[in-house]
Amino acid sequence: MKQAQHGSTITVSYIGTLDNGRIFDSTEENSPLTFTIGTDQVFAALEQAIIGMTAGETKNIIILAADAYGPRLDANIIKVKRDMFPADRELRIGEKLRIEFNGGRERILIVLDQNEQEVTLDGNHPLAGLDLTFALRLDAVE
Repeated sequence: MKQAQHGSTITVSYIGTLDNGRIFDSTEENSPLTFTIGTDQVFAALEQAIIGMTAGETKNIIILAADAYGPRLDANIIKVKRDMFPADRELRIGEKLRIEFNGGRERILIVLDQNEQEVTLDGNHPLAGLDLTFALRLDAVE
């Protein structure tokens, strides 16, 4: 049987969970994921765990936060004046906003808090600071 190696195009099915058991992603609702190992399409730590597997093999893989979305950083939490948003724009805690920064770069920020003077936004990835577990099956190796 052919083993997954650097440069292999592989297809995997998986369920991704957090330490509390909450599912954060799954191919059960979508189609399996196909990618080429070594092309930075997925976490390098995930690629390394798949190398050597053969089609049909299953494995539980834990990706530490540092090797996934990194730590939650206070530097990614910003406060902006409430008047930066239209007065009639209702903001909700937990809402995701697409914000354009100088230079045209866009980021998704989550509303953490707000009052009449300011809005607190979190630019950390929602999975930052969390270890990720993948129950993974290697479906195909090409």
